[in-house]
Amino acid sequence: MSRITIVDLEVFFSVGVTDEERAKPQPLLVTVDMEFDFSSAAESDRITRTIDYSQVARQVLNYGQNRQWKLIEKLANDLVDMILSEFKPQGVTVEVKKFPIPEARFVSVSLSKRRAAAGTVKRTASDTR
Repeated sequence: MSRITIVDLEVFFSVGVTDEERAKPQPLLVTVDMEFDFSSAAESDRITRTIDYSQVARQVLNYGQNRQWKLIEKLANDLVDMILSEFKPQGVTVEVKKFPIPEARFVSVSLSKRRAAAGTVKRTASDTR
């Protein structure tokens, strides 16, 4: 299966357990990994035969406007659901990196979902916190 990956897209979203933490947007890094058969696009050289990663990036960058999350786990879930719905990859993994612990490079969560044969979605999660 082919993959299209956007690595460490910097977004500014309101995320945090406390009201104080959610009071202003903070920097997060989002990685989006989409499974998609782009062989038709590779042969035809037509953007309409693949997922336009520029559109995905714009959608993710704007996704946090007027939204708040307490947990990055919920944010990852919401992003995965939006990408599956809007861009129709066979599967998607989203990793969200947050920087709340000064002594650590980052804290991250990763969530993957795939489309099942009947159009339902399967979910797998890994939490690297």
